[in-house]
Amino acid sequence: MKAIVLRHPGGPTALSYEEVPMPEVKDGWTLLKVKGFGINRSEIFTRNGWSPTVKLPRILGIECVGEVVKTTDPDRLQKGEMVIATMGGMGRDFDGSYAEYALLPNKRIFTVQTSLDISKLAAVPETYGTAFGSLLKLKLGDAHSLLVRGATSGVGVAAAKLAKAMVPSIKLVGSTRHLEKTDELKSAGFDEVVLDKDNRIDTNGEKYDRLLELVGPLTLPNSMMAVKEDGIACITGELGGVWDLTHWEPIYGLHGAYLTSFSSGALNQSTFDQLFDLIKRGSIDVAPTKTFDLKHTADAQAYLDSHDSFGKVIVLP
Repeated sequence: MKAIVLRHPGGPTALSYEEVPMPEVKDGWTLLKVKGFGINRSEIFTRNGWSPTVKLPRILGIECVGEVVKTTDPDRLQKGEMVIATMGGMGRDFDGSYAEYALLPNKRIFTVQTSLDISKLAAVPETYGTAFGSLLKLKLGDAHSLLVRGATSGVGVAAAKLAKAMVPSIKLVGSTRHLEKTDELKSAGFDEVVLDKDNRIDTNGEKYDRLLELVGPLTLPNSMMAVKEDGIACITGELGGVWDLTHWEPIYGLHGAYLTSFSSGALNQSTFDQLFDLIKRGSIDVAPTKTFDLKHTADAQAYLDSHDSFGKVIVLP
């Protein structure tokens, strides 16, 4: 089969398009014919050499949409069925989705009931799943406003679309380092856009009921200053490339707000069932921004890592 193999850290050209052996099914695993997968920032971090626990060579890819070819869980997964898969060590502890076929653990494969075509379905698992899980943590029900830090990312755009479907009256504010993307953000559902400069946002003194932190520990202390007392912030992403906090006093730094977190590793069948129901009921447009083929996966990563990047990028093998 064809696959994209990372043999050494580097830029996009470190991703090699190669012929590799087809994986053999083992107990507890399922072989999928990969129909599509999203490109994620964490995969770029791994390519850069920022994931010391990942042993190379490795086929990257932490999510996919695929067709069941052979399974050891026939009671739940049917041959020929279209399914989705995310996380659980995928593309890190074992080879992932940057390939024509992927051998994945049964427990990280989820069934779907949807009429979405492959190009749209491929944009959903990791990105919309992460956004939806985060919004559930934020308990939007009584919220009047939500600030998304890192709004032009795939998860940021997904969060805007989902939040508007969940609470149509909510005021959505997105941060970006590039104000020339304002029109794109407003088209995605944001009501206002604020500038993120030198890892600080200027909200002109305004505070928000909820905040979704996608840049991560790099900007969290500054973000918390924009959350109302008794408001809720959820830290989900680490787009800033910083993994932990230093010299931050939470007793004073939280300013009386609540802080929670979400990781896509917590996604399960029930959450995905709720998500696809919301996408259907809300007629949410989940179409990706850019689509590439397998041979040009390196170009897909380069685009996501570029100044022009916006929303979700997918590959259709």
